[in-house]
Amino acid sequence: MLLRKRSLEEMTARTEETRNRGKHPSDEKLFSAKWHPALKEAVDDLEFLLERGYGSASALQLVGNRYRLNKRQQEAVLRMSASAQEAELRRLKACSPAALAGATVAIDGFNQLILLESILSGAYVFGCRDGTIRDISSVHGSYKRVVKTEDAARTIGEALQELRVAQVAWWLDAPISNSGRLKSFLRDIGQAYGYPWELELANNPDLVLAESDDIVITSDGWILDRADRWFNFGAYLVERQKVHPQLIRV
Repeated sequence: MLLRKRSLEEMTARTEETRNRGKHPSDEKLFSAKWHPALKEAVDDLEFLLERGYGSASALQLVGNRYRLNKRQQEAVLRMSASAQEAELRRLKACSPAALAGATVAIDGFNQLILLESILSGAYVFGCRDGTIRDISSVHGSYKRVVKTEDAARTIGEALQELRVAQVAWWLDAPISNSGRLKSFLRDIGQAYGYPWELELANNPDLVLAESDDIVITSDGWILDRADRWFNFGAYLVERQKVHPQLIRV
């Protein structure tokens, strides 16, 4: 039994050493320069509809059909979009880098880790109308570590140390499979490198983050609309050249 357990652990480790979160095989075509004008018009149209009260699902379907966008292109359009009112409110609540010195931050764990994994793996990420950087990856109920997971975690840890953050609370979705394993993995990294990290599991971390008194780090629009203050960490990493993404802005 012990040998079988070790064998399964070794197989899992080998898989994680080769699994990537990079570009989908069709992404070079779907997000090539010739598509950028259509993507821009699609974002403009979607924002127009959202500002007039259309539901996001029906509006996205309408826009997607109009510009003949496939599912991944539609997801990118949705992530890039924000009404003018949403974008302005989010900017008003955004903290400067200086505000993080001596502060406690609360991280939307899967949201930010997957963004960094995507960037470091060479996937396309998207500059959004509210100033955030977003990816189009998803965990589909189960998270699996990839080649760049440790690099992503260390990029986050080192940047927050440079910002002189006093304490970091990672919030992970308990219902997502392997969240407990990720919690242990991140705790080990934090201990190894001396990062001031606390790891928490919650059934609804979005709600916890939305109601937090700490500075929130996320690109999730639902949380941004409800949190008192937040820090645009992805944009900060790009602006300070901590990472060099395949970034699309329209």
